[in-house]
Amino acid sequence: MSAYQTNGTRLHGLVLRITTIWAILGGFILLAVVAVNTASVVRAIIVGKTLSGDFELTEVGVAIAAFSFLPYCQIAGHNVTADIFTARASRFWISIFSFLSALVALGFGSLLLWRTWLGMIDMATYNSTTTILQIPLSWGFGGCLMSLALLAVAAAVTAREEFFKIRRGRY
Repeated sequence: MSAYQTNGTRLHGLVLRITTIWAILGGFILLAVVAVNTASVVRAIIVGKTLSGDFELTEVGVAIAAFSFLPYCQIAGHNVTADIFTARASRFWISIFSFLSALVALGFGSLLLWRTWLGMIDMATYNSTTTILQIPLSWGFGGCLMSLALLAVAAAVTAREEFFKIRRGRY
């Protein structure tokens, strides 16, 4: 992976590498969830009972995995877009929209980071756990918080780079 991929800055390349590794880790978590569910189904067929707490592991694992892909999608420019609105727009306007969408992602990422942090503190304070396996719910929040922090960083880098592209006329 080039340090100058897409927007041509080392910062972008660094954040892209970090978020790629984070997304891959999220993919492995998702594969582990699939393995647990597969084992649970096979056990149900053979023994007549599923694995205890399989749905709890699924809830926590899928939440962490889903959040782990957000920073990569932001920094790599792979978020869902409505191209029908920009099909006839000039490169200048597309850069403006990219800049604005990065600011929105930064705002939402920061807001979610703040609120998720407070939620994790509440879960830890009240020792909230899953019903069957007694997994502390705050553990799942930790993985999501890291993803949201990376999302905020990725959005800030994207906004910065789009701003400088517009300012320099390099759209």
